[in-house]
Amino acid sequence: MKALLLDLDDTLLAYSAGVDVSWAEACGVVSLPIEKDTFVATLAETRKWFWSGDPERHARERVDMLGAWTKIVVEALVRCGCPDAALAAAIARDYAARRREAMQLFPESRAVLEALRTRGLPLALVTNGDALQQRDKIQRHDLARYFGAIVIEGEFGCGKPQERVYREALRQLGVGPHGVWMVGDNVEWDVVAPQRLGFTGVWIDREGAGLPPTHADARPHRIIRSLSELLT
Repeated sequence: MKALLLDLDDTLLAYSAGVDVSWAEACGVVSLPIEKDTFVATLAETRKWFWSGDPERHARERVDMLGAWTKIVVEALVRCGCPDAALAAAIARDYAARRREAMQLFPESRAVLEALRTRGLPLALVTNGDALQQRDKIQRHDLARYFGAIVIEGEFGCGKPQERVYREALRQLGVGPHGVWMVGDNVEWDVVAPQRLGFTGVWIDREGAGLPPTHADARPHRIIRSLSELLT
């Protein structure tokens, strides 16, 4: 390993933890025009439709997460027959605040980063998403000091799996592709696409669920359950 590129959400940071609870709590502090459980169920269906139904929409909307969350709630209210833009905005803002507080580093993340930095290994953080939110996570958790390069989709103008994203990380580190590893939880973005550039692709499967059916033919160089395994 000559250099290491790391994903942020659900790799270093527990991004997905508590999502359903946060939505339910955000819906519980406002006056809904329909029964709460009914709306929360509709909201769950709408979220799934919004993020999985259209790849172009996913790429477009993930760089403005508060806007995306607001659109999701707007659509859920419409589906329930009670459109209300102001209510949707209030629910989305409350949800955003709850998610911000809930997201924490995985228990081993900081120790692994410290160990890798002590070894003098060039590190890059490569993350898709909203520039403001990703920078806030980096600042809140004091992550910038570990990385010689940080590439955020919302700042750079495009995201994984586009080839120039990974090349930009290498450019900032001042290294070539030989001996570079990429580690993350998304099979396509963090394993398959980097492997096309000659990287070693490492998939982190924290739940031990195995490769998803959509990437059953993928061949990660390594599959790990914890970042600590990178040190062994």
